[in-house]
Amino acid sequence: MNVYFMGICGTAMGNAALLARAAGHTVSGADTGVYPPMSTVLAEAGIAVHEGFDAQRLARLAPDLVVIGNAMSRGNPEVEWLLDARALPFTSLPALLHDLILRRRRNIVVAGTHGKTTTTAMTAFLLRENGRDPGYLIGGVPQDPPTGAHLGAECDPFVIEGDEYDSAFFDKRGKFIHYAPRVAVLNNLEFDHADIFRDVADIQRSFLHLTRIVPQTGWVVLNGDDPNLAALGPLSWTQVVRVGLGENNDVRLVDPTETAAGIRFGLTWSGRPWTQLQLAVAGVFNARNAAMAATAAALIGAAAGASFPPAPAVLDLSPLARFRGVRRRQEILAERDGLIVVEDFGHHPTAIAETLTSLRARFPAARLTAVFEPRSNTARTRVLQEPFGRALGLADEVFLGAVNRAEKLRPEERFDASGLARQLNEQGRYAVAAETNPSLCDALLRRNEERAARGSRVVVFFSNGSFDGIIGRFAREAK
Repeated sequence: MNVYFMGICGTAMGNAALLARAAGHTVSGADTGVYPPMSTVLAEAGIAVHEGFDAQRLARLAPDLVVIGNAMSRGNPEVEWLLDARALPFTSLPALLHDLILRRRRNIVVAGTHGKTTTTAMTAFLLRENGRDPGYLIGGVPQDPPTGAHLGAECDPFVIEGDEYDSAFFDKRGKFIHYAPRVAVLNNLEFDHADIFRDVADIQRSFLHLTRIVPQTGWVVLNGDDPNLAALGPLSWTQVVRVGLGENNDVRLVDPTETAAGIRFGLTWSGRPWTQLQLAVAGVFNARNAAMAATAAALIGAAAGASFPPAPAVLDLSPLARFRGVRRRQEILAERDGLIVVEDFGHHPTAIAETLTSLRARFPAARLTAVFEPRSNTARTRVLQEPFGRALGLADEVFLGAVNRAEKLRPEERFDASGLARQLNEQGRYAVAAETNPSLCDALLRRNEERAARGSRVVVFFSNGSFDGIIGRFAREAK
């Protein structure tokens, strides 16, 4: 089959294109602003990538199937031609993954507001290190396993990051509804994606739909400490295993202790000791991610119809000590002369708070500076303004970048960076809001130079985008 991907250079689309190519299909696609590394990876796999969208070119190529990426919308010339000509079949990325790969596999679907990418990578890595050949699709750039996508053996599980965000402009169901879970991992649930969800109850409804398609002999691995997940109810149509710190959990994290080297903790399974773990990745949230990954990997190997607790001893968890994490998740970019520069994908108040708490525990003597870009469709708005203030207030200094695509929001809807900076200053924090990201970087460099002689400093950048290149600039130029 000849498959054409619209928006092929996105992380998920590009990795899916690689999976389709590995499955033996002829693959091509188009995107705007085509640039490495994804363009290079696709080219090395023999996938033709076209710059820009061109209806006449698409008609000439006449693929057997067009995959329309989530970022595509009405007004795109190729979309309009497809709808008008009705000459070619089209589908969404999640539907393609189901039809091409997932409907035949035993799938671990990792969902949640936070930690999806890391938990997916951990699960795939753990299965590989235990001698399996799982397929996987990771929505980021992992250091372990070595690639973001792998077809794996059909007899082994497929591990996929399951997003609640809608599938395409013509399919408003959550992506994860397409993914046919044998094991559904629910890391946590909070309000996010304000552009498509009204409130927490709306998101809970979507997660409940996911659990409804887990078979009776499958499993829901659920964060037992999360009240929003507890509100989903007993989920009586399938088997549920709760993971967390609280005594009501089936798999418990015991005595997590954080140092500059990472985090150490114990695990119990159904009240019995399972193992002791030391992770190089930091934070109690990563300890929970590891526990969720370990539980899912143990359960996917259980015999069909087995009830909890199947024996977990057959799964060796020691490889998790070597897990190096995912790019842009507390990734240290520079470390010199008392300065540590960290990049993090955090764009939700809870994720930011957890990362800052972890950095404070790891580097208690350092002055902690948080640099935040309001970029996601939720962060750009005032919906979570107060929680962002509380989260960023955990740092000693706060630098707020320009609101991404601010012109598309009414002033009263827009994240108020200047107002938040004033509020933080009144609370005793040093806070700066800049009109442009380059000018923010200038102010940050000056501040860093002023503080250089006053002890160690940790500067962490929070953005789910490019931050106009200032992260790399600061990492290079700061002294």
